[in-house]
Amino acid sequence: MPPSKLTGKPDEIAAFIDRFDVFLFDCDGVLWHGDKLLPGTVETLDMLRSKGKQIVFVTNNSTKSRTSYIKKLSNLGIPAKPDEIFGSAYSAAVYISRVVKLPKHKRVYVIGEAGIEEELASEGIAYFGGTDPEEDKPMQPEDYESFGPDPTVGVVVCGLDHKINYRKLARAYHFLQNPDTMFLATNIDSTFPSHGKLFPGAGSLSAPLKYMTGREPLSLGKPSMAMMDAIEGRFRFDRKRTCMVGDRLNTDIKFGIEGGLGGTLAVLTGVSKEEEFLGDGKDVVPEAYLDKLCDLLECA
Repeated sequence: MPPSKLTGKPDEIAAFIDRFDVFLFDCDGVLWHGDKLLPGTVETLDMLRSKGKQIVFVTNNSTKSRTSYIKKLSNLGIPAKPDEIFGSAYSAAVYISRVVKLPKHKRVYVIGEAGIEEELASEGIAYFGGTDPEEDKPMQPEDYESFGPDPTVGVVVCGLDHKINYRKLARAYHFLQNPDTMFLATNIDSTFPSHGKLFPGAGSLSAPLKYMTGREPLSLGKPSMAMMDAIEGRFRFDRKRTCMVGDRLNTDIKFGIEGGLGGTLAVLTGVSKEEEFLGDGKDVVPEAYLDKLCDLLECA
């Protein structure tokens, strides 16, 4: 069944909204681009809250922790509480501490930024790498001798890292030679939208490790069902009364479909375009879509 375009159809928008108690929102490409808020975002979220809808911000961006996201949302004029935010860095930290139950004598090697480190620290998990300035150095001759498997490393986690280099990849490669060292990815997005363009995403950084080790990372971001289960466990919602809103078919919309949510709503302000889901033989098709999120205000 082809998706329904709701833009310009106030009665259909109202009926669509009424079907759900919870809305899961992707952020980049839906609510904002980079640090620029998209038009009508605050008003749209206010309208949904006024109707008693629960809002959860679900992001694959691992560079920010929940605390950092609160600051960003506040700076953009979006009121939010920490328990309304579920990011891939938090998802990875929760998985390591509460599912894997990483022993206290083990630690995590981080390819990524402060968001991952802050969430690991909040769960009491020992880590190294990440934003340590030592990690930014070029490969040294002695590194070829010293790099190798390390029995104290229980997990290698890879997220978006704007300072990725050969030394980090080489170090992670050797840690992953130990089959007991877990390989996790905060997400496997190939790209992400910013400033009206696409840039390499976290998945493009874990891909070389996947290629060189022959190992597939477990992703803790959308569309991983590990993330869906974690969100449901945290918020205790009815999946059939929940709608996923996103701009990307292969992460956001796929996440909602495979997670058995009651609805999926795509917006055309981010990565995926209309022609990617209209017509026969498309792999991932949203239930409905809008030109932009603030079109939901037409129901008022």
